[in-house]
Amino acid sequence: MSASLTLVLVMSVLFGAGIATMMERSLTRVLIGFLLVGNGVNLLIYLMSGTPGLAPILGEGVDGSEISDPLPQAFILTAIVINLGITSFLLALLYRSWWLAQLGARGDLVDDAAEHVEDAEETADLIRSSAADDRAVQELLGASDEEPDETGDEEPEASARRGGGSRP
Repeated sequence: MSASLTLVLVMSVLFGAGIATMMERSLTRVLIGFLLVGNGVNLLIYLMSGTPGLAPILGEGVDGSEISDPLPQAFILTAIVINLGITSFLLALLYRSWWLAQLGARGDLVDDAAEHVEDAEETADLIRSSAADDRAVQELLGASDEEPDETGDEEPEASARRGGGSRP
């Protein structure tokens, strides 16, 4: 297959513009340059794939020399997925750097003081409710009309009500 001169020129322009854009200091331009280089790589793989042919499915009456090579198609698909993953990572870095730039000297500790106060109030509420529950249980136990058996011999019915004793 002879490569189309137009595709070779487009690929080289994508590589050149992408690398030149990636040399800038801004993360946005690095992201744009990475996208341009990724598309240039996809065109390079396409140009190197060989002559076009039939779909890469062997069936009855299909000669193996007439089908196109499926490997470059798989490479391009893999390159697209990798390009998407790295693009999403770079977008996350871009957003994070923008967020930290908006904070200025305060840094990453914007809402920590308010969160600590809320956590302390929740903990104090839990401690108060736990102490109130303990007092309520002690009052119920003190108000109970059952008296402990001093001999240690309990009635079988009382033992069965509490869950102890033997079962038939």
